[in-house]
Amino acid sequence: MSYEIDISCSHPAYPLDRSCLLKTLQHALHVEGVRNAVLSVTVVDSRTIHRLNREHLQHDYPTDVISFQLDWTSSDGGADMPTQLPTGRSADADIEGEVVVNADIAAEMAEQCGWSTKDELTLYAVHGMLHICGYDDQTDNEKEIMRAREKAVLLGMGLAPQYPGLRRAEDDEPPGNSMHRGSATKDGSSGSSVIAADPTEGTR
Repeated sequence: MSYEIDISCSHPAYPLDRSCLLKTLQHALHVEGVRNAVLSVTVVDSRTIHRLNREHLQHDYPTDVISFQLDWTSSDGGADMPTQLPTGRSADADIEGEVVVNADIAAEMAEQCGWSTKDELTLYAVHGMLHICGYDDQTDNEKEIMRAREKAVLLGMGLAPQYPGLRRAEDDEPPGNSMHRGSATKDGSSGSSVIAADPTEGTR
């Protein structure tokens, strides 16, 4: 297994713990059985992720996390992700993607959920990685599977995921007291600053 994870922070005030986040993502990839991974994780503010959400999802509000799936290839060279498996959707697969997480919303939601901003941000990063691994949360069943995978990862790191009681009623509504995450695809260019098509967002 080979995991290449680049973590950066463009937020002007957030004190990112790169080592902790790196260990959690490495653990998450191991739990999911990913063979090889190239991931970029960037911590931003609400203004930046609002712009990305508007440009790539046509949602005119800030969200908590957006992920961009650049590549997914199974061990036999196939490019079709399994869609119904409750676990191991990227087992023995090679994945590549980008995750953008919002430290401002993490700080807001952490207070509601009763844990630290760092833990909330870690949950966002894991959620985004799971999107890249082939999980979704567009239906109640998929959301249940996604949360089960989040818990499986984070409990292994000594964290118990916290979720607020309020949720969005519709995908195109602004966040209010609920959380938002998602996934996407990106063009083939290298570097984390060139983001392309078909993202989704919203976590909780």
